[in-house]
Amino acid sequence: MRFLSFIRVDENTGQQPSERLMQEMMKLIDEMTRTGQLVSTAGLRPTAEGVRVRSRFGKVSKVDGPFTETKEVIGGYAVLEARSMDEAVALTERFLAVHGDEWDLECEVRPLDGPEMGAAAK
Repeated sequence: MRFLSFIRVDENTGQQPSERLMQEMMKLIDEMTRTGQLVSTAGLRPTAEGVRVRSRFGKVSKVDGPFTETKEVIGGYAVLEARSMDEAVALTERFLAVHGDEWDLECEVRPLDGPEMGAAAK
């Protein structure tokens, strides 16, 4: 089954990944890609470079970033291949562990829907 794990960060802290973090993250990404557990992953650029597009009852609007009213934003994602939610959570915990104790982070893990993703029919 495939799962989406996305990480929430407070981009207003200005915190940047250290060289150590980037090296450890690349090791983990390489390992999990080789084992087939990691399908895709990327960090996201700051909200200042983004646009929110909204459809409210058929009326489409857009707002250019930054989104200063939002405390936590999605800072990155990983598409994981796992046998169960428990396994996907364990893989996500490995991503969090690489960050050490310098970061205040939260991840959300959700199964991707559809038979091509290994999800059961509802």
